[in-house]
Amino acid sequence: MADPKGFMKTPRRLPASRPVPVRIQDWREIKEKLDQGEVEAQAGRCMSCGIPYCHRGCPLGNLIPEWNELVWRGDWREASERLHATNNFPEFTGRLCPAPCEPACVLDLHGAPVTIKQVEQSIIDKAWDRGWVVPRPPDRLSGRTVAVVGSGPAGLAAAQQLTRAGHTVVVYERDDRLGGLLRYGVPEFKMEKRHLDHRLEQMRLEGTRFRTGVNVGFDIPLQKLRTRFDAVLLATGALAPRELTVPGRELDGVHQAMDHLTQANHVCEGDHAAPEIDAHGKRVVIVGGGDTGEDCLGTAHRQGAVSVVQLGGRPRPPDERTASMPWPTDPDVFEVSGAYEEGGEKVFSVTPLRVVDDGRGRVAGLEVVRVDRLGRGRYRPIEGTERVLECDLVLLALGFSGAERGPLLDDLGVAVGADGNVVRDAHWQTSVPGVYVAGDAGRGASLVVWAIAEGRAAAAAIDQELAGATQLPAAVTPQSTAI
Repeated sequence: MADPKGFMKTPRRLPASRPVPVRIQDWREIKEKLDQGEVEAQAGRCMSCGIPYCHRGCPLGNLIPEWNELVWRGDWREASERLHATNNFPEFTGRLCPAPCEPACVLDLHGAPVTIKQVEQSIIDKAWDRGWVVPRPPDRLSGRTVAVVGSGPAGLAAAQQLTRAGHTVVVYERDDRLGGLLRYGVPEFKMEKRHLDHRLEQMRLEGTRFRTGVNVGFDIPLQKLRTRFDAVLLATGALAPRELTVPGRELDGVHQAMDHLTQANHVCEGDHAAPEIDAHGKRVVIVGGGDTGEDCLGTAHRQGAVSVVQLGGRPRPPDERTASMPWPTDPDVFEVSGAYEEGGEKVFSVTPLRVVDDGRGRVAGLEVVRVDRLGRGRYRPIEGTERVLECDLVLLALGFSGAERGPLLDDLGVAVGADGNVVRDAHWQTSVPGVYVAGDAGRGASLVVWAIAEGRAAAAAIDQELAGATQLPAAVTPQSTAI
């Protein structure tokens, strides 16, 4: 184990955030870095439990106690090797994953789990700084070809695994740059895109081929890819947005959250001087209490919004675990995110009734009402609690309803379930032989760690089919999809 007394003598410590007045003036990442000695001390808090419950919380099966001990001993290079044994992109998960491994840590029985996510990020950042992350091309080619549609975390993970197994892999991306939601959905202040670019360059040097600006289903029929390649993997995400079905939705100034975030990321890439959907000088209301809404909140702050209110239909979660969420389950507790440190108001237990027209076809406010929650997705309005929130911009962050429908799936008749997700069997294969699916397209909108895990597992299934055997690891099995 690491330090036998580490969990007793070293308190849990997270890195400080950059001062709010400073960080909202730029798009750099929020968190400061801990120095090496502090990270080693934090890793030393790991007890190397006989049954490491942190594994239960990690879809990737990360070898958390192993690399914690290696960091505590100062063997950072070997820690990097153990980290990469289960995770292609720890620089992504170390920044974006909500770390379900931490509430599963035994130390969370007392509310102070090991800072697993921070140790992970520190390992990979040092690995890049020291030049330990190098291309790992295959020793020989298999002669087999695979097309991957989509360059988000699931598609990239699968592509890297299959390339390293010796297959010729081509990744198709409809956007002008690679990365999917990592590029245009995740704000720069959560993950600077240089981390994505470094990993893409590694993949190019390993032999993965990329084609941007190609919208499969429109520019190239899926049938053509199926004919040209030995296997096709769909990793297109679950990008069909949920809509707000209230009067006034059509008014100017009401937009989907992803449109707002995508435009902001294009500005950070230098494509435009300013976004069309700009919060500068505006009163903003965000409908939706999840991560996407908080991304919009932080983006609105950096664009210079006058005020920001985020609405959620659920009641405010408790500050600590309750009897209904015992350890080691992932608790639903209230946390103050980096975006809320910067300002803004979060309102719980409300739902929109209508968007108010200013008389010229633009939004002037949002009428809302307080609700009682009756169950999952079921609410009852409380009569007499209606009020209007004055605003100039409404952003809809209501989540996603599954894979986008259209020519991509319709071309070969790929089956889609009642939940909006692409149907798949126990081997990650869709209803069309030779066409596979991984990530949000088959699972529904989920965490980056699940996308990477599914991409790796689907790659193993494809390798098994093409080569007759595989040495690629698969930590997860497909989530069933109802037709």
